[in-house]
Amino acid sequence: MSDETITVADVSDGTGGESGLSAGTPISLPVVEILTGRGFITGKSGSGKSNTASVVIEKLLSNSFPVLIVDSDGEYYGLKEEFEILHVGADEECDIQVSAEHAGKIASLALEDNVPIILDVSGYLDEDEASELIRETARQLFAKEKKLKKPFLMLVEECHEYIPEGAGMDKTGKTLIKIGKRGRKHGLGIVGISQRPADVKKDFITQCDWLCWHRLTWDNDTKVVSRILGSDYGEAIEDMDDGEAFLMTDWAESIRRVQFRRKQTFDAGATPGLDDFERPDLKSVSGDLVSELQTITDERERTESELADLRQELDKKKQRITQLERELEEARDMSDMADTFAQALLQKADAPYRGGSGGTLGGEPIGTGAAPGANGSAPEPQRRDDDAARGGSPSDDQAELHDYEGPDAAPAAATADAGEGGGDREGDGGASEGVEKPPAPPAATAAANGTETGTATGESEGSAGDGADSPAGTSHERVANAVPPTDGVDISPARSRSGFDEADDAAAFVDGDELRRREAVVAGFVRAVESLEDVTRGMLGAYRRAGRATPVEAHRAAEGSGDRRYAYARNKVIRRAGFVEHRSRGEYAYALPDLVRRAYGEHTDEQDLVEVIAEIEARAGLDPDVTP
Repeated sequence: MSDETITVADVSDGTGGESGLSAGTPISLPVVEILTGRGFITGKSGSGKSNTASVVIEKLLSNSFPVLIVDSDGEYYGLKEEFEILHVGADEECDIQVSAEHAGKIASLALEDNVPIILDVSGYLDEDEASELIRETARQLFAKEKKLKKPFLMLVEECHEYIPEGAGMDKTGKTLIKIGKRGRKHGLGIVGISQRPADVKKDFITQCDWLCWHRLTWDNDTKVVSRILGSDYGEAIEDMDDGEAFLMTDWAESIRRVQFRRKQTFDAGATPGLDDFERPDLKSVSGDLVSELQTITDERERTESELADLRQELDKKKQRITQLERELEEARDMSDMADTFAQALLQKADAPYRGGSGGTLGGEPIGTGAAPGANGSAPEPQRRDDDAARGGSPSDDQAELHDYEGPDAAPAAATADAGEGGGDREGDGGASEGVEKPPAPPAATAAANGTETGTATGESEGSAGDGADSPAGTSHERVANAVPPTDGVDISPARSRSGFDEADDAAAFVDGDELRRREAVVAGFVRAVESLEDVTRGMLGAYRRAGRATPVEAHRAAEGSGDRRYAYARNKVIRRAGFVEHRSRGEYAYALPDLVRRAYGEHTDEQDLVEVIAEIEARAGLDPDVTP
């Protein structure tokens, strides 16, 4: 191979030239110098530079020397008219569409299988994609040639786009410059082609072993010729004919004016004329070559499909996260609403007692000297066999079942209760006649027992009938006499904890639009019920099961002692909360469903209300048959 040459031109007449050869003398180029060296072909559009490159390539292919052509304008596929060349790129006219993932296989086919390749980058809309394909292919060629050291030529059209003069060179240009500097020792040659030598990096031009200068007319380009070849050549180059060039080579050490021969294959880069365009029959490459690249394409498409699926799944997860974050924020808002509702319903913190000095729902003792129970409230006496003799029957001594208020408030309370009860308890009132009332404890005794002289707790509704049977002037005396001895136990925590006035109770609060959401309503009611003391909550459950009952009956059903004073005191809590409503003859009815309806207003249907009520009862423990 070292002595082989290819004839590509003849000596031309005209100004310039130092060889001393007569016109028409054939000019041959050494194959090894062309395959492993660095070349540069330039000339303005139409001057014949692409024809010169094609003639060199045709001669190499005719002698079975492989090349790789980086085709920027899609004008080299005409070589397939005579040669079996693998045409790869982005167009449908290519044998196969490729990307940077195919670079390794392209380099292997070119170097190891001796397959000539046209790397057509004219069809890529994304310049970065085309640049990446060129860069990766060049890198793979350089890496493989370090081991193979096989003479091989890489020809790059429009090289000024990749190795420009001045700033702006990217990774692809740096890779091509690296091949120009170091490729020769590994057997990898490179030829750059450009119509604008002034735009090509001068370091590349000056390192070339052979250069072809076709016609140039732009002043900046002729200045480059004058600087490299001399001023005489800078002037003469403007008048050169098509196909004529100044050929400068290191091995001849002279500048020759030559006329390059015409290419033998279809000139796909020729300027279109008025004649009909006829595409020639092109040779096809082996199906095995295409199938090997197609395997890579299939794998890439499969990978892209999997990535698309993963991206879609990731987008769904992101949307789900956004939705959950929004739901969490809504849940926090509803939790705050429910907490506000529960506090308003039963005044969880610092609820003032009517006529009292203030306290908390947690059951901190109001009076002094109290002995709180395990849950912070005053313990009740256990049920005894003689409860009936002590007034445990709901029909006994109903005259003493007022609201236990302060001395000044007792008459008004009795009157109000009379209006509420309205004489529903005539029988109870009659039963109270002749009953011996316990004497009021002295002030010192009352203080020791944790009570205040003249004050006690009780249930106002229970005295509705009694108000009609007893003169209002004796109300203070009866309230004072109704205070039971407590054996030193403070019963004030059994008073109302809601803090609501009769005209502004918890039911009025739930009429607000901000609590229409089901979650907030359910959570609010559940918290309100759960904040009740165990016995009080048990009474509410008893009302639910019975529908209607007296406070004493509900108290007993809740495993209380049945003492009417404690029964009515606890009943007062759930009455003021709106959980029960007074009916006739000292009975109260379960009212939680009605309260829930008020909370929803007209915003839901009956079936939804039934489900909401059932959920509240289950979660609050009012329905023993359902596990929340």
